[in-house]
Amino acid sequence: MEKDNTVIIAIICCLLWASVYSTIKVGLQYDTPIHFAGVRFIIGGLMILPFTVRPTAFVAMVREHWKIVLLVTLLQGVTNYTLFYIGMDLVPGAIGAVVVGSQPLFTALVSASMDKEDKLTKRKIITIFIALMGLVLISAGRQALKLGSLAELLGIFLILGANLATSVSNVMISLKGKKINPFVLSSTSILISGVILFLASLVFEQRPENVSLPAPYWISLLWLSFVSAAAFSLWYMLLKRPGVKVSELNLWKFLIPVVGAILSWIILPEEHPEWITIAGMVIIAGSLVLFHWKGKAKDLRQ
Repeated sequence: MEKDNTVIIAIICCLLWASVYSTIKVGLQYDTPIHFAGVRFIIGGLMILPFTVRPTAFVAMVREHWKIVLLVTLLQGVTNYTLFYIGMDLVPGAIGAVVVGSQPLFTALVSASMDKEDKLTKRKIITIFIALMGLVLISAGRQALKLGSLAELLGIFLILGANLATSVSNVMISLKGKKINPFVLSSTSILISGVILFLASLVFEQRPENVSLPAPYWISLLWLSFVSAAAFSLWYMLLKRPGVKVSELNLWKFLIPVVGAILSWIILPEEHPEWITIAGMVIIAGSLVLFHWKGKAKDLRQ
């Protein structure tokens, strides 16, 4: 039963994550990036607490597995989101989408080097290559892919660093985090990351004074907090499942730019569908369907 709903839960996580890009833009109209991210994760971490375990068991579990909690906090929370927010601020949206969308490739390479059970198969390589080509088409349809400055080059390297941090975190959870409750892990790592980012924003960011925060800000903040709480908890649960390969699970993240583009067409009036973007979406969806279909056929033969 778990194997049957793994794909469904993975797609739900990716749909939730796809909504954050347009929502972040709303919140950043009234707040600075790191401060906004810090508050988001503090609220997100607190949202999960009621769904974890009793307080004594929670503390005992964190103390017993403090190494994986600390690792996930530093890699997934602090490093990933610091590099991501700064990098996205330096590059055009289309280039950022391509670089962020390359995370499944990073995860496949990292997992193949760290987990002997998760090999870089021919079928996996072909799926990643085809999906990346579709991602390039989506971005090309939304904005010209032009690299114009050293700042943009720096932004690309920062986002690549964020991808690497997330990939290593995912693999470590799969290998070392089997015994910790996924809700305990997500709530602790997200909450601590939020506190660190919030404190860092007080030192490194200068927020405007006396800025009124209207309803759209609070709506975006609460939604982003919920996405952090729900998506990371569910994703960590999937990473802990026996037989789930990190690289194959992360292939579903190619859906994020597809759904993100569709949401942009719905939410942002200045964006509209173009044939090259739609072609890229079809290519990505086709590569994922083909990968999953072939995998099912292989399982049936076995």
